[in-house]
Amino acid sequence: MSDPNKSTDELAGTEQPFVQHLVELRDRLMYGMAGLAVCMAILAIWPGPSGLIDLIAVPIRAHMPPDAKLIAVGVFSPFFVPLKVLAMGALLMSLPWWMYQIWAFVAPGLYSHEKRFAVPLIVLGSLLAYVGIAFVQFFVLDKMFGFIQQFTPKSVAATPDIASYVEAILSLYLAFGLAFQVPIVVVLLVKMSLVSVQQLKDFRGYFIVLAFVVAAVVTPPDVISQLALAVPMCLLYELGIWGARWFVQATAAPATEDSATN
Repeated sequence: MSDPNKSTDELAGTEQPFVQHLVELRDRLMYGMAGLAVCMAILAIWPGPSGLIDLIAVPIRAHMPPDAKLIAVGVFSPFFVPLKVLAMGALLMSLPWWMYQIWAFVAPGLYSHEKRFAVPLIVLGSLLAYVGIAFVQFFVLDKMFGFIQQFTPKSVAATPDIASYVEAILSLYLAFGLAFQVPIVVVLLVKMSLVSVQQLKDFRGYFIVLAFVVAAVVTPPDVISQLALAVPMCLLYELGIWGARWFVQATAAPATEDSATN
C-alpha cells in the first residue's frame, strides 16, 4: 500500500515519443501560419498595403518637403515592397497567436506551479515587443531623421528609395523588438539556474558595454538611434534582475510534506 505522504511527480508517465513531439510541432507551425495568413488577409483589406506604407513613412515624411515623395528605384519595388510591409504587419498582428502556439507546445512538459507564470511571461514578452516597435516608430525614427537631416546640404534633395527605407526600418523594428526581451531572457536564465541574481549584478558593467556594442552594430551610424537602443537595454537589464528575484521565489515548487509525523 502506497504511502499517502510520499510526494509524486505530476509529470510521471506523461512522456511522449519523439515522433509525436515532431507531429505536435508541425501542427503548431501550421496553426501559426494559418493565423499569419488570416492577419495578412485582414490587413490587405484594411488599411491595405498602401495604408501601411503611408503609416511607416510618417517619420521620414515629416522631415521632407511637403510635396516630396519616396521613390521606387527598383523595377519590382512597387510590388515587392508593399508585400514585405504587409507580411511584417501581419507577423506583428499575429504575434500573440504565435506566442500561444509556443505555449501550447511546451505546456505539457511544465509543472502546475510553472504553468501559472508561463502565460504572464508570454504576454509580457509580446507587450515588450510591441513597446519596442512603437518606440522606434514614434520616437527613434523622428529623432534619427531629424539628426540626419541637419547634415544634408541645401543643394541636395533628400528623396530616399522606398525599398532601402523599408529595409532599414524593418531591421530597426526587429532589433528593438528583440532588445526589449532582455527582462524575459534574464528571468529565464535565472529560472533555469544558468546564472544567479548575484552574478547578473556582477555582470552589470560588462552588460552596459555589451549594450552599446550591440547598438553600434545593429543601428544606423548615428548617435541618436544608438543611444535609443543602448539606454533602454540597460534599464531593462535592471528590470530583469529585479523581476528574476521575484519570479524565482514565486514559481518555486511547493514544499514537499514531511513523511515523518510527531
